[in-house]
Amino acid sequence: MTSMHLIAHWNPEDAAFWRGPGRRVARRNLALSVPALMLAFAVWMLWSVVVVHLPAAGFRFSTNQLFWLAALPALSGATLRVFYAFAVPVFGGRRWTALATASLLLPALGTGFALQDTTTPYEVLVGLALLCGLGGGNFASSMAHISYFYPRHRAGWALGLNAGLGNLGVSLAQALVPAVIAFSLLGAFGAPTNAALAGAAGTAPATPVVPITPIWLQNAGFVWVPLIAASCLAAWFGMNDLADVRSGFGEQAVIFKRKHTWLSCWLYLGTFGSFIGFAAGFPLLLASHFPAVDATQLAWIGPLVGAVLRPLGGWLSDRLGGARVTLWCLAAMALSTLGVWQWLPGEGAAEAGHLPGVLAGFVVLFAAAGIGSSSVFRMIPLIFAHLHEGAPGAADSAPKNSPDRASDRAADRATVPAEDAGAKRAHTEAAATLGFCSAIGAYGGFVIPKSFGTALLWSGSAAPALLMFIAFYLSCIAITWWHYGRPGAALPC
Repeated sequence: MTSMHLIAHWNPEDAAFWRGPGRRVARRNLALSVPALMLAFAVWMLWSVVVVHLPAAGFRFSTNQLFWLAALPALSGATLRVFYAFAVPVFGGRRWTALATASLLLPALGTGFALQDTTTPYEVLVGLALLCGLGGGNFASSMAHISYFYPRHRAGWALGLNAGLGNLGVSLAQALVPAVIAFSLLGAFGAPTNAALAGAAGTAPATPVVPITPIWLQNAGFVWVPLIAASCLAAWFGMNDLADVRSGFGEQAVIFKRKHTWLSCWLYLGTFGSFIGFAAGFPLLLASHFPAVDATQLAWIGPLVGAVLRPLGGWLSDRLGGARVTLWCLAAMALSTLGVWQWLPGEGAAEAGHLPGVLAGFVVLFAAAGIGSSSVFRMIPLIFAHLHEGAPGAADSAPKNSPDRASDRAADRATVPAEDAGAKRAHTEAAATLGFCSAIGAYGGFVIPKSFGTALLWSGSAAPALLMFIAFYLSCIAITWWHYGRPGAALPC
C-alpha cells in the first residue's frame, strides 16, 4: 500500500495473493459498492413511480407527457454511462464512487422541492427527470471497479451480485415511494402536495374532483437524502483505489474497434435494456390498460424478481457457460413477451384483458432479463481473454486463422508479446467494455417506455411495441448462437 486507500499492486489471479489479503479487500469493496449502486438505481427509476401519482397530486399532464417523464432518466443515464465507463482507471474507483454517489443529492433534493408545488412547470420536471440519470451512470463505473478486484473464475459471481443487489434499487423505489408519500415524513415542515386543490374542490364547482386522501409527493425525493449521504461517506472511507489499473482514455478506446464490443452491446441491450426499460414503463402500462388496478401495488414485483435472480445468472454462467445461459434467457424473453401480447386488453385471445396472465408474463420476462444480464456480462471477460492470446484463461479453442480472432488481435501482436501484458490488456479492455455495454444497454430504459407511449398514441395499443421487442430478441438469439454458442464458434463462452 502506498497510502491508506491506494493499493500499489493487485493481482487476483495469483492464488496465494487471493487467499491472503485479496479476497478480504475485494469483499469489502463489493459490500460498499452494493448499497451505493442500489441507491443509484432507486434515484434513476424514481420517476417511473412518481409519474403514476402526479395526477392524484394535482399535476395535469397527458399520458404521453407522463411516459416522457418515465423515459427521460434512462436516456440521460445511458448517455452518462458512456463517460462513466472509462472513469475508474482515470480517477480511481474509490474517488469516483464517492463523487458519483454524492451527485445523487442533486436530483433527490431537486425532485423533493419541485413536487411540493403543483404549479411547477413541466419543463422543470423534465430537467429533474434528466438529472436522475446521474443514478444510471453509476452502474458503468461500479461494475468496472468491481471487475478489477476479482479473479476471472469468480468474476461472474461478483459482477452478478453487485448488479443484482444494485438492481434491487428499482423495486425499492417502486415499493418505498408509495409508502412514504402517504404520511408527513417531514412533520410540520411538509404540507400535502394536493392540500390546496383539495380545499378548493369544495368551493369551485368547475374544479375537477381530487382525492380526499392527502399525498406528500415531495417525500419521494427527500427520503433518499440521508441514505445517499451515508453511502457516500462509507465509500470514501472504506473503498480502495488500485494503482495497477490506472490508464487513460486512449488505452481503453481500442474497444471501439472491436467487433465483439458492439455485438456484446447488442446482447446487453436485449437483456439489461429489457429489465430497465420494462421497469420504467411497466407501472404506466398497467395503469393505462387496467385503470381499475393500483399499478404501484404490483409493478415492483417484476423488477424485484429480476434483481434477486441476477446473481444466479453469474453463478450458472460460471458453471454452464455464458452463451448457453444467454440463449435460454433470450428464448424465455421472446416467449413471455408473446404471452403478454396475448393477454393485454384487446389483443389476441383476451379481448377484455387478463391481468394475471400479463403479470405472469412480465415476471418471467424480468426473471430472464435479470439472469441474462449477468450471463452476458460473464461472457465479456472471456471474449477478451480469447482475443488476447497471452491472457490467463484464454483457452485457444478457436481456429488460429479464424477471421473473427485475427481481425481483432492483429494490432495487439506487436505490442503485447508477454503473457502478463496480454492479461492486463484483456482485463482493461473487458472492464471498459463492461461499462460501455452497460451504457448502450441502458438506452432500453428510454426506448421501451417511449415505444409504449408512441404505440398507444398512434394505435391505442401496446401491441406494435411488443411485436418489435420479440423481433429484437430473435436477432439476439441468432448473434449469440452464431458467434459464441454453436459448436465450433470462433469465441466460445
